[in-house]
Amino acid sequence: MNFTDIEKKWQKKWAETGLYKFDKNSLKPKHYVLEMFSYPSGANLHVGHWYNYSLSDTYARFMRMTGHNVFHPMGFDAFGLPAENYAIKTGIHPSDSTLKNIETMEKQLQAIGATFDWDYELVTCLPEYYKWTQWCFLQLYKHGLAYRKAAPVNWCPSCQTVLANEQVEGGECERCGTAVTRKHLTQWFFKITDYAEQLLEGLDRIDWPEKTKLMQKNWIGKSRGGEVKFDIVGGGDFTVFTTRADTLCGCTYVVISPEHPLVDKITTSVQAPAVKEYQEYAAKATEIDRLSTTREKTGVFTGAYAVNPINGRQVPIWTADYVLASYGTGCVMAVPAHDERDFAFAEKYNLPIERVIDAKDKDTDDKLPFTEHGILVNSGKYDGLTTEEGKKAILEDLGKEGRGGFKINYRLRDWLVSRQRYWGAPIPMVYCDKCGEVPVPEDQLPVELPYDVNFTPDGTSPLAKKEDFVNTTCPICGGKAKRDVDTMDTFVCSSWYYLRYPDNKNSEEAWNKKIVDEMLPVDKYIGGAEHAVMHLLYARFFTKAFHDMGYIGFDEPFMSLVHQGTILGPDGEKMSKSRGNVISPDDLIKKYGSDTLRMYLAFGFNYVEGGPWNDDGIKAINRFLERVERLVGAVAKLEGGSGKVDADLNYQLHYAIKNVTHDYPIFSFNTAVARIMELVNAFYKYIDAQPDSVFAKDAAQKLCLLLAPVAPHFSEEMWERLGGGYSIFNQDYPVCDESALVRSTVNMAIQVNGKVRAKFDISSDASKEETEAFVRSRFANLWEGKEIVKFIVVPGRIVNIVVK
Repeated sequence: MNFTDIEKKWQKKWAETGLYKFDKNSLKPKHYVLEMFSYPSGANLHVGHWYNYSLSDTYARFMRMTGHNVFHPMGFDAFGLPAENYAIKTGIHPSDSTLKNIETMEKQLQAIGATFDWDYELVTCLPEYYKWTQWCFLQLYKHGLAYRKAAPVNWCPSCQTVLANEQVEGGECERCGTAVTRKHLTQWFFKITDYAEQLLEGLDRIDWPEKTKLMQKNWIGKSRGGEVKFDIVGGGDFTVFTTRADTLCGCTYVVISPEHPLVDKITTSVQAPAVKEYQEYAAKATEIDRLSTTREKTGVFTGAYAVNPINGRQVPIWTADYVLASYGTGCVMAVPAHDERDFAFAEKYNLPIERVIDAKDKDTDDKLPFTEHGILVNSGKYDGLTTEEGKKAILEDLGKEGRGGFKINYRLRDWLVSRQRYWGAPIPMVYCDKCGEVPVPEDQLPVELPYDVNFTPDGTSPLAKKEDFVNTTCPICGGKAKRDVDTMDTFVCSSWYYLRYPDNKNSEEAWNKKIVDEMLPVDKYIGGAEHAVMHLLYARFFTKAFHDMGYIGFDEPFMSLVHQGTILGPDGEKMSKSRGNVISPDDLIKKYGSDTLRMYLAFGFNYVEGGPWNDDGIKAINRFLERVERLVGAVAKLEGGSGKVDADLNYQLHYAIKNVTHDYPIFSFNTAVARIMELVNAFYKYIDAQPDSVFAKDAAQKLCLLLAPVAPHFSEEMWERLGGGYSIFNQDYPVCDESALVRSTVNMAIQVNGKVRAKFDISSDASKEETEAFVRSRFANLWEGKEIVKFIVVPGRIVNIVVK
């Protein structure tokens, strides 16, 4: 069988008839299926793309066949560093290389035979798309959710750009692996922190993997505690956030982050040189490095003292880089008897350690931090309270005095979106000496990215070198102004694309609210788990913000989420050119066809886990499809028949229907294919036993319907050979007849002293007594001459006999 010819035939027919065009007027329930944006960074799709797209298409096809109006678009996340770095290396403009790669990927995606409706395609690097990305920026700005400030930021020396905290992994750039440094720059931020609580609350209302939800919860980092105000000896004050107000009496020093503006104000002249030197040292480390549990704790005494508000004791104020200005208030109270970090610092610098909690499981001389469970002692009027009672009483008292109170804190920081690179959407802001920062009027969008730009990185935005881009007029006063020369983080483009898809041709607005509210949220979203605290978090923020602005009527973008696993090389390692273990889908399609590859990816792996590639596996699938073709050929040749139903095959048929119908929508493709294979085996036994042609044809058509979502071209061809109408995807999916699963007889095994000696058929209604009598009368030879010690009957399953 020539699989590739069949695939070309059916792809042509599908295109000519518009089979997969989304019908806006359909009365069927809509089902929005979406894969995470594809990035056109290379010339060819790899097996990982196929694993994602072909099997999500299997899901989409199943939903179509079970009565849903499926919306299944595709597009390209086309801005970003890879294309720009490639341009720097080769001299090919990123626009040219990106659009060429998209053209190639479109053809490859079409080769999958997927149900994508290409009328809804999006490409983020085209002005007609990023015009609306800029519009999104302006709406956030108008609602106080976009702001500009000077701040220490993560800087990648290799990529020559700022990185958000989420884009730094283990102190390195997540894109290129270069060690990240710190810079002080004026940048644009999105105020995602305003939505910290909503982002947490929404996780309880969506069907997402628990691990992904937990990653978002940990990244948001909600802490319940309180704020405590410390006075500074000589004037001034500062506030700390703590989850352990019960240990306040054990505070023996306080720490302020080196970059906190208060440090310069309170440092004494004697300590100033040491503090300045330390600030320079701390500025070289990233936040990730500074928070590392393995990093040695260092710090310098400022020479100033603070007053403990509970007992009036004066405690020294230190500056240390394990405290961050970006977290909490940038100031912490140190209680070394109850915190390992504080304990290590106090030990190193010989600072007092005073115990507050009487921990019954710790010796009073033990130098390790004590447990947080116990009774308060050495705490004045709070002696004798439990830890929780102490926290409540102390914070209530401080609140009455105006020196603190209950507080919720979050680890989440605002999203830094400025990038000092060329290949991205320009930030739609201008700066006027008279009017200050001014948003570009919406009727002047898009601010187009100029083509003729020297994009060789030098630490500043390439757009800054393009004078005719930079120099403009102020939209307010008409005077001279300059454009913002940074571009937006490419995650901005992918934070709203799911809203654009259903209304992608709209030139008057980013989306029509009525259309979007009818189509969204996305019903099934499929993509990699690596985006848990970047794309997925950012998209949720955008959705909630635009919901609050009144632009959409829902506040979660993706109701159900599935992460695909990773296909490894045959050696069990991640595929890479350097290892020589990359599998090219193009070569496999030429040899075996698209459906063979689709079906191998479905059967050979647990979808959410992935695993190593196996050439033998795809060969086996190829043989299986050829076996199905022979079966269909045999059935098609049958003539006559009464339509008499064969009980055994009917049982296997409806058993397969029940299980496959259960497995496809939960992405358990491997078990679904296994059930189909079992059905084919049963069918061959039936064909060998003079089958009834009417029943055989009906059963074979149902087999094709089961197979269709995972092997669409092949199933269309088999359906046609069996006399079915066009197309198999216009047919109703088979429904399980539960009565067919109630069998009149069951096959049972006889086990003698642990070994299976025989099998027999008996009525499924037979009692234990009837079954034992039947076995004793028919199979006495199995224990002839031996005494039966035990005779155990498990109805419908097994007879277990013990003899001696």
